[in-house]
Amino acid sequence: MLLRVLRTHLRPYAGNLFLVVVLQLVGTIASLYLPSLNADIIDNGVAKGDTAYIMDTGGWMLAVSLVQIACTITAVYFGAKTAALFGRDVRAAVFHRVGEFSAREVNQFGAPTLISRSTNDVTQIQMLVVTTCTMLVAAPITMVGGVIMAVREDVGLSWLVAVAVPLLAICIGFIASRMVPQFRKMQKNIDGVNRVLREQISGIRVVRAFVREPHEVERFGEANQNLTDTAIRAGRLMALVFPTVMLILNVSSIAVLWFGASRIENGTMEVGALTAFLSYLIQILFSVMMGVFVMIMVPRASVCADRISEVLNTDSSVRPPVTPIKSFTGRGQLVFERASFKYPGAAEPVLQDISLVASPGQTTAVIGSTGAGKTTLLSLVPRLFDATEGRVLVDGIDVREMEPEALWERIGLVPQRPYLFSGTIASNLRYGNPDATDEELWEALEIAQGKDFVQAMPEGLNAPIAQGGTNVSGGQRQRLAIARALVRKPEIFLFDDSFSALDLATDARLRAALRPVTREACVVVVAQRVSTIIDADQIVVIEDGAIVGKGTHQELLDTCPTYVEIVESQRSAEEAA
Repeated sequence: MLLRVLRTHLRPYAGNLFLVVVLQLVGTIASLYLPSLNADIIDNGVAKGDTAYIMDTGGWMLAVSLVQIACTITAVYFGAKTAALFGRDVRAAVFHRVGEFSAREVNQFGAPTLISRSTNDVTQIQMLVVTTCTMLVAAPITMVGGVIMAVREDVGLSWLVAVAVPLLAICIGFIASRMVPQFRKMQKNIDGVNRVLREQISGIRVVRAFVREPHEVERFGEANQNLTDTAIRAGRLMALVFPTVMLILNVSSIAVLWFGASRIENGTMEVGALTAFLSYLIQILFSVMMGVFVMIMVPRASVCADRISEVLNTDSSVRPPVTPIKSFTGRGQLVFERASFKYPGAAEPVLQDISLVASPGQTTAVIGSTGAGKTTLLSLVPRLFDATEGRVLVDGIDVREMEPEALWERIGLVPQRPYLFSGTIASNLRYGNPDATDEELWEALEIAQGKDFVQAMPEGLNAPIAQGGTNVSGGQRQRLAIARALVRKPEIFLFDDSFSALDLATDARLRAALRPVTREACVVVVAQRVSTIIDADQIVVIEDGAIVGKGTHQELLDTCPTYVEIVESQRSAEEAA
């Protein structure tokens, strides 16, 4: 998976990568040439007292050093730029894929892990790319070139290279293999910390209301400690890398000096050649260390690539049509033809055999007990889910055959849990229509019974809204969400229990104000309160995912025991109040 992710998203930057390789090659050759020039200065300049030779050769060393520096800086620049662009593209790919998911896939992964996969996981692979461009490319060139140059200086000491290099590779490889499961576990623990933290921030009011701060502190402490313990275990293994490298490096240097001194004494080797050989050995071992250091990052990056690929390779259960229908005739008639929905692996369907017609100019209400499937029924219309059996038609066309954007443009959805984005009241309302004027926004607010509290804010339409709308009350959030749908002026209004946070008087005024605006539209209302839907043209009663009653309020009182039970329970509650 790691290679597939790298190959897919680095292909547009093949030119940058080729340039990095060329620059690293030139810079590495220059660095390998320096010890040889230094040996010449010692053997042919210092030993003979030839100052002119020392100056000439030193000038060449300076020029070679400048070439090496220039090539290294340029290679690092293009490597870092390529890694940054790679990270941008992968994050964009994950974001767009998640944006295509239906509610089923989002629930399957969960928001915390999707966040960590698009941030932390991408960062880990990005770090691998930048270290590969800056270190791993040069490592094999240095190792091969260093071995050639070392043997060129003295064949008799080359056996030290044959011993030191494999020994270092084996030791570091063993340590790296022990780190793989720790890195895999670390990514899961990061998901756990994100999940707990997100729950606590989102549910801070509930936590405080039930005085559960100590329990939540304990939960977060447990998740945090698991991550810490795993990171410490991985860190301890990583801490062994550099002592191991330095031990083998120092032992190898001592061995070179020990055996090299004997060869100098016998006259088979010169002092300059010994210093050059020692420099090459250090370069070889450091290249092995750099290569292994990058390879240590591969296991963690591989785990992250698997997690990212899992997201990228997951197809949405709501698939766009191959030949979408873009033009429509009609005013938004909504028809459910024996529609059913069942979650994968579930024993029973959430909805079964739903047949229903909601016509323009009429209000269709859906009522039922909690968990009856009312929200799922509404979700089939904008294709948040797709019916597993049967069809959902808009103006006689299956929604699965429509252009998704064209379908959504005809729908104004007010979800059960209204969500507001960080920004201002105006920016949230213009989600329904980016080109809406301030007058249109005020008109929608007036209909949604939100004009008064918005005017009471000092900034008016420019009043700030926190993420999720946490700085306004639940009733204000619902009214702003209703106004957002009204700004869109759709043909189909879907109100999913959108009046539950309103008092009865505000609810009545809002419904009265909605009637003239939605007179020509198809209106579907999911509600818990009978008073909200008592005047609906058609009331549908759902129980256990099936329709058990259909008609007006009076008709259902005469024919539907489930509806009578709901009415009686609410009437008893009102009388008790």
